Amino acid sequence: MELKQIGVIRTRFKSLDEAPRQGSVSEEEGELIIFEEYEEGLRGIEKFEYLILLYWMHLSNRNVLFVKERNRGVFATRSPNRPNPIGFCVVKLIDVKGNVLRVRGVDAIDGTPLIDIKPYYPEIDCVKT
Repeated sequence: MELKQIGVIRTRFKSLDEAPRQGSVSEEEGELIIFEEYEEGLRGIEKFEYLILLYWMHLSNRNVLFVKERNRGVFATRSPNRPNPIGFCVVKLIDVKGNVLRVRGVDAIDGTPLIDIKPYYPEIDCVKT
């Protein structure tokens, strides 16, 4: 298996303690800087109001399987500490300028490696109960 970093997330958060626990509860804005070789992949992205970000939580502890504070296994939590620290966040797209996307609701720390962007479709990404 091989992941490729497509860009970097820029935020005002310099440490894990500063970042919000979930992007959905944050109004903070940040930027997605997409590497030049992937810029063509952004074509048409401005048509979407929301995006799904997948990113590598590079400061996480990858040896955690149990979260004592929650008395649960790591897969029953949203803890960043896990064997494969892949972050997931739905953000509002504010602006696109070339290879830079301005977004709202991001919860990653500054310098976080971005591994994928997907358009958010409410009709297929929202669970209906």
